[in-house]
Amino acid sequence: MVKPVKKLKKIILIVGITGAVYGGFKYLLPLVIPFLLAYGTALWLRPSVRFVESRSRFSFRGKTYRLPAGVIGGVELTLLLGIFFVLLYLGGRRLLVEARLFLDRFPDWLNWFDRWLTDICRGAEGVFGFKEGYLVRLAQEAVDSLGLAFKQSTMPVLMTNSMAIVKGIVETVVVVIIFFVASVLSLQEMDEMRERRSRSTFHREFSLLGRRLAAVVNAWLKTQLVIMTVTSLLCIAGLFLIGNPYAILFGIGIGLLDALPIFGTGTVLIPWGILLLVNRKWWKAVVILGLYVVCYFLRQMMEAKIMGNQVGLTALETLASMYVGLKLFGIAGFLLGPIGLILIEDLLELYTESD
Repeated sequence: MVKPVKKLKKIILIVGITGAVYGGFKYLLPLVIPFLLAYGTALWLRPSVRFVESRSRFSFRGKTYRLPAGVIGGVELTLLLGIFFVLLYLGGRRLLVEARLFLDRFPDWLNWFDRWLTDICRGAEGVFGFKEGYLVRLAQEAVDSLGLAFKQSTMPVLMTNSMAIVKGIVETVVVVIIFFVASVLSLQEMDEMRERRSRSTFHREFSLLGRRLAAVVNAWLKTQLVIMTVTSLLCIAGLFLIGNPYAILFGIGIGLLDALPIFGTGTVLIPWGILLLVNRKWWKAVVILGLYVVCYFLRQMMEAKIMGNQVGLTALETLASMYVGLKLFGIAGFLLGPIGLILIEDLLELYTESD
């Protein structure tokens, strides 16, 4: 039988560890994210850097020289960041073109909506016996108000948020520079940092934290890849079913969009399904909306199941930790929740192993 004092000690330990993990995620993690990402990038680049470093040795006047790891890593990281920003520029440019096209076609869509709503109002006037033109006039006033509100709200929003956008761009540039320098320095000082960590009083905690972070991030990436692939295949099959000529292209695009936390398949499938319902294309609407429902529940079940198997949590524990993480930390909680639960369990086991 477990003694009450031992139970109380364990309860206090659980509360203390949980509070420490929450406080670390809430207040400390935002401050050190660039450096954690930099260290992770340095670990990822280290094999290629060591390979180039071993091939870059040369002798001069009896002495052997080699390129510093930081220089090699800096060149590799510059190339990778260059490719990333080129792709980001091309994607952003395309997005602006699409946004301009949307703004150009918005009046046409508004006119179509006006005609569609007018026909419905005329039919309703005949059914309910309203005075001819009464509902049509109300609908036209509503559509005109919608167009005017859109025009009046666009410029103030842009003017109000312009300084915030500039501030965000400056902060992003600063973070990228810090990330780049920290990655290069981490590569240069990797062995020294490992030696200092091994001599630290908290070397067991550092080792545990590093292993768990690597395991969870690796599991999350694998999970997203599997879910993205299955979602793309389902979308391709569904779009083929309704005879869409761009089934493969749209299916892959929706799968990639589903991997983004903020967007998901509903960003495309829900408006698409509603538009098909408005146009009375019932079969296509049922397929598209049904596809969204299937993809949504598939993601919830697969994410919990696959991640749970990878990191040692049950599907229910993974799902519950992701939900709690979402409530505490927002979108980032989908990843922080399982990491936090694993750290709490491991640290609790670490500190009670001698009992």
